[in-house]
Amino acid sequence: QVQLVESGGGLVQAGGSLRLSCAASGRTFSTYTMGWFRQAPGKERDFVAAISWSGGYTYYAKSVKGRFAISRDNAKNTVYLQMNSLKPEDTAVYYCAATLHRALLGSDYAGRYDYWGQGTQVTVSS
Repeated sequence: QVQLVESGGGLVQAGGSLRLSCAASGRTFSTYTMGWFRQAPGKERDFVAAISWSGGYTYYAKSVKGRFAISRDNAKNTVYLQMNSLKPEDTAVYYCAATLHRALLGSDYAGRYDYWGQGTQVTVSS
């Protein structure tokens, strides 16, 4: 079992930055591929980014590539999402998720993930 708790969301102006954190319980955090997803009101949950268990490989949605950066600290059982150059269309609830699937191929599929956090709201004003 893995429990995930996101933090760091908030209100920011367009062009600003935020860093989201996702703290995981359990001693097996380093075995999980971690992902970030987001869901805007009335829309489906969309993939944002994923990172391999070692942190050596990352994968991004086209809409955030070059602006967002995912990272992890296995010693702290935490995964991060640094979000720069934020746009109003980035407004959503952001969720972190964990899966034992090692391959990043397919990590953009929400159904692959076994554990989810409760989400943190990010609002970008224009």
